[in-house]
Amino acid sequence: MTAHESEIENSKYKLLGFENNKKLAVIMIIATGKVIRIKLREVLNSEIMDNLNKTEIKNLYRKLYSQGDTLTAYDLNDRHENSWMIYIILNLLLVTFYIFTSIAATKPIYLESLDIIITPGTFLYSITFLIVDLLNENFGLRLARRAIFFAFASTSTVFILLYGSTFLPGMPGWKLETPYNDVIIQVSSVLVASSVSFLVSENINSYLLCKIKELTNSRFLFLRIFLSTFFAVIIDSFLFCYIAFYGLMKNSDILNMILFQIAIKVFFALFNILPAYGARSLFKRYMSSNQTK
Repeated sequence: MTAHESEIENSKYKLLGFENNKKLAVIMIIATGKVIRIKLREVLNSEIMDNLNKTEIKNLYRKLYSQGDTLTAYDLNDRHENSWMIYIILNLLLVTFYIFTSIAATKPIYLESLDIIITPGTFLYSITFLIVDLLNENFGLRLARRAIFFAFASTSTVFILLYGSTFLPGMPGWKLETPYNDVIIQVSSVLVASSVSFLVSENINSYLLCKIKELTNSRFLFLRIFLSTFFAVIIDSFLFCYIAFYGLMKNSDILNMILFQIAIKVFFALFNILPAYGARSLFKRYMSSNQTK
C-alpha cells in the first residue's frame, strides 16, 4: 500500500463485519452511515477494496477462503466487541459532559479581571465536540447521530425525574426544601436552551465533519476538526445564550457572553486537534491488535 493510499483508506467505506452463516460482507458507507450487505467476491472486484485498510482486507480474504469454517475478528456480532466497547465509552463520556455543562450553565460567573460573564460549562462543552468528532471518524455519521440523541434523551430523562421530585412533600423542617426546588426549576428551564443548542450544533458538527472528510478524501483531519467545530460553536453559543438568558440579562451582556463563549470554544477547538490525532491512532492500533489475535 502506498503512502497516498494509506492516507485515503476508510474515507468512503468501512468493513463492519460479516453476515453470519452467509458469504456477505457488511459494509458501511461513511458519508451517510448507511449499511449495505454485499457478496464477498463482489466486494473483491469493486472499488470498495481500494478504500479498506490492511486489516479489513486480510479479514475479507480470510473469510472468503475459510468458507465459513473459521471465525474471524468480525464474526458472531458483525462487529468486534472491542469496537462496541469504545462506542459505549464515548457515549457515556458524551452524556457525562453534557449533563455537567447543562447543570453548570445555570450559574453565570463574573470574571472581574476580564470584566466578562461566562458559564462554567463553557470550558468543558467543547469536549463534547471532540467526542462527536471521534464517533464520526470511527463509526460514521449515523451512529454519531444516534449517540447525540442518546445523550439528549438520557439527560432529559434525568432532569424530568428531578423536576418531578420538586412536587414531592419534603421532610418537615428541612432547610434545603426551597433552595433545592429553586435550583432544580432553574436547571430544568436552562435545559430547554441547552437541548436546542446541543441538538442543532452537534448535528451540524457531525454533518460538516463527514462532508469535509468526503471532500478531502479523509485527509487533513485538523482541517475538518477545526472547521466543523468552528461553525458549530458559533451556532451553539447564539442559540443557548439567547434562549437561556433573554429577558433575564441585558442584551449587551448576552452578546458579550456569546462572543467570549465563541472565543473560548474556538480555542478549545484548536486544542482538540492534537487529542483527535492521538485518539485516532490509538483506536486503529487497538483494533488492529485485537483483530489479528
